[in-house]
Amino acid sequence: MKFLYLLPNSFSYPSTLTLSFIKASYPVKFVPVRVLPRREGRSKINLLSDGLRFFIIIVRIAVFFSPLKVFLPIALFFLLCGFFYYLYTFLSFHRFTNMSAVLLTTSVIIFMLGLVSEQIANLRMEKIDDR
Repeated sequence: MKFLYLLPNSFSYPSTLTLSFIKASYPVKFVPVRVLPRREGRSKINLLSDGLRFFIIIVRIAVFFSPLKVFLPIALFFLLCGFFYYLYTFLSFHRFTNMSAVLLTTSVIIFMLGLVSEQIANLRMEKIDDR
């Protein structure tokens, strides 16, 4: 019951609960289920729209439980872009450009935001464990 508030309104109960249980260190086991093939009609699942919605749910749960795993790659991307852009402009024009500064600063801000989010997530998990 402690993960009930995480469940989405219409889609993806199994994946939400599975990720929640794994992050909370509950044992998770795959149990195969036999189902009969569809007799008639077609699936209402749209690959693009439902796939995007599922991806957003996965990212939301990842950010909820371990935000640094989401923020760190983004910060590293900006850091590398800023570093290589600086390297290019320094070797070509012998200057440090504003864009390099913006990219490097953005990477630091995103990383710090990830650290703060990680602390909030840890506090939230401690509160959930106390229930």
